[in-house]
Amino acid sequence: MNGADAPAAALELEGVGFDYPGRRVLDEVSFSVSVGVFCVLLGANGAGKTTLFSLITRLFLCRSGQIRILGRDVRHDAQRSLSQLGVVFQQPTLDLDLTVRQNLRYYCALQGLVYGDLRVRIDEALGRLGLLERADDMARQLSGGQRRRLELLRAMLHRPRLLLADEPTVGLDIHSRQAIIQQVRDSCTQDGVGVLWATHLVDEVRLEDQVVVIHRGRVLAQGRAAQILADTGSATVHDAFTALTGGPHR
Repeated sequence: MNGADAPAAALELEGVGFDYPGRRVLDEVSFSVSVGVFCVLLGANGAGKTTLFSLITRLFLCRSGQIRILGRDVRHDAQRSLSQLGVVFQQPTLDLDLTVRQNLRYYCALQGLVYGDLRVRIDEALGRLGLLERADDMARQLSGGQRRRLELLRAMLHRPRLLLADEPTVGLDIHSRQAIIQQVRDSCTQDGVGVLWATHLVDEVRLEDQVVVIHRGRVLAQGRAAQILADTGSATVHDAFTALTGGPHR
């Protein structure tokens, strides 16, 4: 396959910068996420991960640098580029006073999707998640892990090519975290979805993952996790992160 035939990256960032009044938050951030690749954006709280997600989703306007989704600039072609995007924000966004099924119907309406056309696929997905029997329960009756898994399912209903997940497992028990990560990894492998998974939890990184280490708004390292360990002479991701950032990692 030559360069002209190669598919566009799911996400490309070139020289992205951002300032809050009197403070530089992101400084020349550049990296890309290929389709079908699970990429971990690894950084401590305050590293700039959520700000970066706000720029990609256009909650904030990117005035410095370029952001492209499937080759389309989000600043100049927002509608088509963002239509390829699914998002799970750090703060939960389910309507707790709607049922599981009503939350999905509402999202379909917002996306211009016909719920009836997706009913079989949705029920199959709810079954895999162990939520089909809970479809008529209020969302507030679900556990924290079940709510997060429902949010991930909802974000994928329109079959985006890029998924952003901002600290989606914080506060959950280890079994819920593992189930959620596996759910996303399966979508990445089976559906060719590019994933940008933001976390400060080093145990969510696998050696085969693409990793971008961000610290105080700057990218310190990027590449396969195994290569970053080799480059830093580290035995674990925790040790590599500490070596790069110069401090302990919680």
